[in-house]
Amino acid sequence: MPPRTTHETLAQALLAAVHAQDFANTADARRAGAPLAHFPSIDLAVAAFSPSAPPCWANVLFSREHPQGLVARIPADAAAVQGLRFDADLTDAQGNSVAWAPDADWQRLPWRTLYGSGPVRVVAPYPASLLKLMVAVGIGLGVDAGLLGWPDALEPMIVVSDNDATTACVALLHRHGLVDVLHGRFAALGLPTLKLQDTKPDGGWRNGDGSGVGHIHMTAWDTVRLLWLLDADAPPAPWLAADAPALLQPATRAHLRGVLQRQQLDHVLSSGSLRHLPGWVPGLPDAPAFAHKTGNTENYTADAGIVRSGRTHYLVALLSNLGQRYAPHPDCATTWRVPALGAALHGFIESTP
Repeated sequence: MPPRTTHETLAQALLAAVHAQDFANTADARRAGAPLAHFPSIDLAVAAFSPSAPPCWANVLFSREHPQGLVARIPADAAAVQGLRFDADLTDAQGNSVAWAPDADWQRLPWRTLYGSGPVRVVAPYPASLLKLMVAVGIGLGVDAGLLGWPDALEPMIVVSDNDATTACVALLHRHGLVDVLHGRFAALGLPTLKLQDTKPDGGWRNGDGSGVGHIHMTAWDTVRLLWLLDADAPPAPWLAADAPALLQPATRAHLRGVLQRQQLDHVLSSGSLRHLPGWVPGLPDAPAFAHKTGNTENYTADAGIVRSGRTHYLVALLSNLGQRYAPHPDCATTWRVPALGAALHGFIESTP
């Protein structure tokens, strides 16, 4: 019988899975197909659950400054990451995302701290449409408070990542004063890097609205812990007191998970939506086994959700700068190395108790 997974063995497996994909040789369209100029930023976190063992978790982070990878220090109660400084993503005066240009000089960019302190830093890539998970939770808070019903826009915002539907949902949050409520709940639940900042009352949430990159933030470990609170099958969150109020009421939580299970964009860590493409690489199980939300732009790719496949049960979140400019085909969201990473981590978790 294989040994049980521990925090340390999971962290080492995640490091090995990233290294195995040879991300340093990913082709970059902005370099005419030559390998990217700098090792990509990858923030990957997993929490795995077993009926016969305590939960185990790990968060590994890579960047041009840390191409060999870092293992985040997570307290024994699964609270926020310690010992790292997360710097926020940023834009220039024209609202352009500048940190990920091939010639970007990180020593000259005006970084500001998102969370933490100390000399070891990682830059938190913009979550792209993964931010819509936070918006959905805000809608759920409004439902629980009796301020609104489930809007028609929720489903398309999540399952096909419709941007107009997102605008409608963000406007709804503002109309009912729920943006501040959402931030208050994140703070109370110990999720310090989840920020839906500078969105507008008319629903504006993109760079052109003065929001987007540099204003809206997520990190992989806090996203995994948000999913923990959305997963009715997960054990109690160990970083919260036993009498802490739930994030959402059971029916509300179940509704949101049902929407995530209807995800139609299996094209990042999972890849079933791309099965018809040449060179297809399998990844995580597709929805509904993977109840998740993706995010993609030219510069960013992200994916996070709840995996239930047979006896295998875990939470995963990936945020990175491996956007569509690294895709091998116009219909791809990112490099095939990302679903290959998903398949590797799923295989490890599935094969170890």
